[in-house]
Order: sequence, then C-alpha cells, then structure tokens
Amino acid sequence: MTRLPHTSPYRGIHGSVVAHVGQRIIRGDIPPGQSIDPVQLENELGVSRTVVREALRVLAAKGMVDARPKRGTFVRPREDWALLDADVLRWQTEAGPDDAFLDNLAEVRGIVEPAGARLAAERRSDADLDALRAALEVLADPDAPAADVIEADLTFHRVLLFSAHNELLQQMELVIETGLQARDLLVHGQGTWADSVPAHRAVYDAVAAGDADAAERAVHDLLEQADRDVRELRTELREEKETR
Repeated sequence: MTRLPHTSPYRGIHGSVVAHVGQRIIRGDIPPGQSIDPVQLENELGVSRTVVREALRVLAAKGMVDARPKRGTFVRPREDWALLDADVLRWQTEAGPDDAFLDNLAEVRGIVEPAGARLAAERRSDADLDALRAALEVLADPDAPAADVIEADLTFHRVLLFSAHNELLQQMELVIETGLQARDLLVHGQGTWADSVPAHRAVYDAVAAGDADAAERAVHDLLEQADRDVRELRTELREEKETR
C-alpha cells in the first residue's frame, strides 16, 4: 500500500490523497491524457471511494483532471491547469522544478516586482520600512543561519510587494514566494550564494527615499543578479551530472 504524503493544507486523509495524486500528475507519473482509475486508487491508497471522489473533485477544480461519459477520469493538458493555485505551485516546487518552470517564474517576477517596488516607493508606510529594514539586518548578518537568511529574503520581498498597498498585486505573493523558495533551496543547498545584501540595500534605500525610478531600477538589478547566480549554478550542476 502506498504511503500518503503529509504536505497538504487540507486536513486528514482527504488532503493526503489530493496531494498524492496532484504530485504524481506534476511529476508526469500520470501524464496528460492518461486515465485515472478511482477503484485502483482506492486499493492502492487504502481509502474509501468517497475520499477518492472528493479528492478528484478538488483536482478538477484546479483544472488538472476531468471526467467524461464512457472515457472516465483523465488528466487534462498542462495548459488547462491552474498554475497559480497555491497547491499546484507548491507541488511543482516539491517535485523539483525544471528549467522551464524556473525561467517562467523569473519572467513573472521581472514583470511584477519592479512595478511593485515603484508603487512601494510612493506608498510605503513607516511600518513597511521598519519591516524591510528588519529583514535586511538578518540578510546582512554574517552569523545568521541559512534558514534565517532564506526566511528574511522571503520576508523582504513579501513586505516590498505589500508596501505597494494594492490588494490585487498582493495576490501575486504566492508566485513571488515560490520563485524565491525554489531559488533559495537550490542555491543554499549547494552551500554557495553571491552577496546580495548591497542589491537588497539599494532597494530599501530607494523605497525609503520615495524614489520610484530608483526603486524600480534597484529591483531590476537585484533580480538580474539572482537570475545570473541560478543560471550559473544550474549549468554547473548539469555539467557535473554529465561527467558522472
């Protein structure tokens, strides 16, 4: 019997089944167009028909599966998936994001974050600046554990986005955080990371000064540095894999 994962915001066995099937679809274990046999899932996972049915309904709401008369339940094409859904983003990261996914995340960040920084420079509050400064202090601490640095990086970018005080823009938080988590896990996992403190400080200084143009440029520079770091590391990892 397959052991179910416990990484899901849904509670209980239902959430575990949703996560298990969703992750298998993301990994390509159940590719687009392939049928899903609910009875086989019941037996494989040792759960009831009701649990499987409800789990498939959740995945259908995310655009990942569909059911048709005579054809049964099947996986829909990737372009139909709700790729910005919190679960889908997390499953993609947990599955080990591929180069195309990382590139897509980088492109979205390059569109959203500079614009958000421009608005943040015009609208930030004193509380926003305090939160940005606190995160920057952790990033600049040479003795801070890697986990604290990663969290501070996430906090800095989250606060920057929220400092724009645009509730629709805030909904992009999940995309930004997914990109950051995937990058940070990759880079810190290899024990290397370029000094990004000056680039983060430039963003903070521009936002604090209320200079929208400088804030936008500073975020562009920060993202370009991060993208270079990740590309170089991905190239190194591929070369190491090829030489084994």
